[in-house]
Amino acid sequence: MRVGFIGTGSMGSILIEAFIRSGALNPEHIVATNRTLAKAELLAEKYPGMQVARSNKEVALGTDLLFLCVKPSEYKAVLDEIQDHTLASQIVISITSPVLIRHLEEILPSKIAKVIPSITNYVLSGATLCIYGDRLTPEDKDLLENLFSHVSAPIRVSEQYTRISSDLSSCGPAFLAYFVQKFVEAAVDTTGISEEEATQLASEMTLGTGKLLTTGGFSPAQLQKRVAVPGGITAEGLRLMEKELCGVFYDLIRTTHSKYEEDLEKVEARFFGTRVD
Repeated sequence: MRVGFIGTGSMGSILIEAFIRSGALNPEHIVATNRTLAKAELLAEKYPGMQVARSNKEVALGTDLLFLCVKPSEYKAVLDEIQDHTLASQIVISITSPVLIRHLEEILPSKIAKVIPSITNYVLSGATLCIYGDRLTPEDKDLLENLFSHVSAPIRVSEQYTRISSDLSSCGPAFLAYFVQKFVEAAVDTTGISEEEATQLASEMTLGTGKLLTTGGFSPAQLQKRVAVPGGITAEGLRLMEKELCGVFYDLIRTTHSKYEEDLEKVEARFFGTRVD
């Protein structure tokens, strides 16, 4: 199987490296290109056998799976460039949430999937969101999910829930890291504990909590109940967080959805002129 990547920026390079390090793909299976070609060449130097293409058309030709790892604003130009070089037998995978499956199906003859990865895939963990167009067969879906199972837990979601699913799985690591950062900063400023020690403690706590919520079988509510003794220190801390933070998460979701709608409108304009469905 030959796998192509158009775009080796942050997420494109994470996927390539994760697939290789997990053993899902050998470097010889991969051909990639990037607008700044030096980025793709650096990856090829790191993983001998990986091929660098000089153009998007070259990547599209002869690949069984073709990953589009470019910014929403760049999609239309890339699709216009490769549409005459893709086949009905190919699977084209978009990793960008505001670009809808119908946008791709209106231009390309290929089978279309949307798979939203996460930075956690770099350590062969976390989820990938799988959204499929009607052209994919059950065997195609199994192929993709088997590939992504080497680096993540593939989860099928409806396209209408792309944004909220991405908030939780793909944006979530940044939001959680912000919480940990502020927790550490407050601990250091208030008590004088070293930043290194506080960061280590908080990071190990985050790792352990993730395991409890997955393989440990706890729900978030169950975990809080197990740790917080009524009238104890943890319970008092949770009471404060409930009072001060609850509204923040509603505002967060409203903010990410508003930005998504804005991005979707821009994509619609690029694909269809001024038309917005």
